[in-house]
Amino acid sequence: MTPRETKPRSRGNTKNKPEKTWVAVEEYMDELLLSPDPALDAARKASAAAGLPDIAVTPSQGKFLHLLARMKGARYILEIGTLGGYSTIWLARALPADGRLITLEAEAKHCEVARANVARAGLSAQVDFRLGAALDLLPELAAEGLEPFDFVFIDADKENTAEYFAWAVRLTRLGAVIIVDNVVRDGEVADAGTSDERVQGIRRFLEMLAANPRVSAATLQTVGSKGYDGFTLTLVVA
Repeated sequence: MTPRETKPRSRGNTKNKPEKTWVAVEEYMDELLLSPDPALDAARKASAAAGLPDIAVTPSQGKFLHLLARMKGARYILEIGTLGGYSTIWLARALPADGRLITLEAEAKHCEVARANVARAGLSAQVDFRLGAALDLLPELAAEGLEPFDFVFIDADKENTAEYFAWAVRLTRLGAVIIVDNVVRDGEVADAGTSDERVQGIRRFLEMLAANPRVSAATLQTVGSKGYDGFTLTLVVA
């Protein structure tokens, strides 16, 4: 038998691609795959006008979250870190009519902007805003005896990501999906000696994740208008 001929796989010389290429590809994909959306556009503009930091997920990342939540058939979603409500809108739109999303935000100004953005999108009935530090609010959610969440999105201060994740596992059901954003930090996550407390927070989360037998996870690196970063996708398996 003749051995099958194989071709070396091209890696695309990614290291040599400038950031403007990443952004051009993102814009090309968005133009093809995302429809005009006045409510989402208004949410971004209102957040910028209010002086909120420009750190929300991109449109393509928002749709990615939306699709994951829909594929999961999510009915109860927890979001840790609301900001201006941009990702909140994407996630809430994935819910069925009787679904519910609880979003936690520490900054009163952010919460006010997000409430207005979500109301403009017609989603106020499905979104429950909780104002306060997440590490104070999460035990309160546990004490309320709510239905377990089946989808969680964590996009808050990175120093406490490990603690947020531990609560997310506690508050979810078997088969739940947990997504943690901004875990690559421009590649600095691989540096054990970094002095950046945000990166150290992510490293603690990843080490906790690796040691937890209840979950199975993978991290994907991303490039685009937000630079070089990535997210961790986790499935609760036990």
